Amino acid sequence: MPTYENAGTVCAVADSVLAAGYHLIAVADGPHDGTAELLDGYRDRVTVVAYKENRGKGHALSAGFAKAAEEGYDYAVTIDSDGQHSADDIPLLVEASLRNPGAVIVGRRAMEGVERPASSGFANWFANFWFAVHTLRRFPDTQSGFRCYPLSYYGKTRFFTSRYEAELEMLVRGAWNGIGMVAVPVRVYYPPRDERVSHFRKGRDFMRISLLNTVLTFAAVFYGYPSMLLYRLRKTFGKSGGSRSVSGKYGREA
Repeated sequence: MPTYENAGTVCAVADSVLAAGYHLIAVADGPHDGTAELLDGYRDRVTVVAYKENRGKGHALSAGFAKAAEEGYDYAVTIDSDGQHSADDIPLLVEASLRNPGAVIVGRRAMEGVERPASSGFANWFANFWFAVHTLRRFPDTQSGFRCYPLSYYGKTRFFTSRYEAELEMLVRGAWNGIGMVAVPVRVYYPPRDERVSHFRKGRDFMRISLLNTVLTFAAVFYGYPSMLLYRLRKTFGKSGGSRSVSGKYGREA
């Protein structure tokens, strides 16, 4: 659970994960609103990774993956600390992972009847579009932070970016390296408009995302497309040994 300044929701999310019977690794990404102090009260039940300087969600995820791998885990489920995901849906991701070993499982948020921030809807459409450009495939919800990652790849890979845009990069580079991707329908909750807390900075973060997409577009031509072709050829001719080459499950919905 990466968290920045979510003092109003972080305890409820931590409690729900613990109540569901899972071990929680919480990464306090340099908050200054009391979030880190609240997590200190969980140290007897939760593995807490904390640092003083805010480095971004991507960095927090990588720090959490490294800690999970250090503790001997092969997979990690990520859940946002703002309360939009339900810990009761974690088994859906785990079951899909068991059926699709080595794949990234992404919780596709059910938006029907949900009042969603307009900026969030545009950001997801924008990311989905660029994901299709970079991988030549479509995926329904590239911005969902509710995922199950195989640490054999994500626990060792260094990414270019460290903030919100890192979650798109993780999917794109995973696709280039033969990682399967499966979408699983999950619930989502957005609080009333006057209670929402967002750390997304429209101007700066969209500029960062645009820069990343420019880099990934060039990288796709010279590395991504050839790599995906190579994995597909290996699979076709039966030479794809290893759990990472599961591109046949790529883009499916469980």
